[in-house]
Amino acid sequence: MSTEIVIATYKPHAGNDEALRALIREHLPTLRKYELATDRPSILMRAKDGTYLEIFEWATADSARQAHEHPAVAKIWEGMGALGEMPTLGQLDEAKQTFPHFEPVDL
Repeated sequence: MSTEIVIATYKPHAGNDEALRALIREHLPTLRKYELATDRPSILMRAKDGTYLEIFEWATADSARQAHEHPAVAKIWEGMGALGEMPTLGQLDEAKQTFPHFEPVDL
C-alpha cells in the first residue's frame, strides 16, 4: 500500500498551549510505535493565530482509519480535542496566500 502525507492542525484554547504541545510531542512517537506513521522527518510549525500544523507521513493509505481504532492514539486525540480545536487549512489566513509562511516550532 502507498503512504500518504497529512497536515494535521491543532489550535489551542486560551491557556492550553503548553498542554497541547505536550500531547503533540507524544503524537507522532505513538503513531510510529504502532507502525501507523513512517520515520520520514516530520515538520511542526505555527500559524499567526497560534494554530499548530504537524506534517507527517502515514505508513499506509489505511493508517488513518487504523489510528481511529487504536486506544493509545484515541487517548491522545481525545486530549487534543479537549485542549483545542482542529481547524481546516482553509480557515488559516496563511492559506489565502500564494506562498504561505509559518513559524517553525521545535518540540
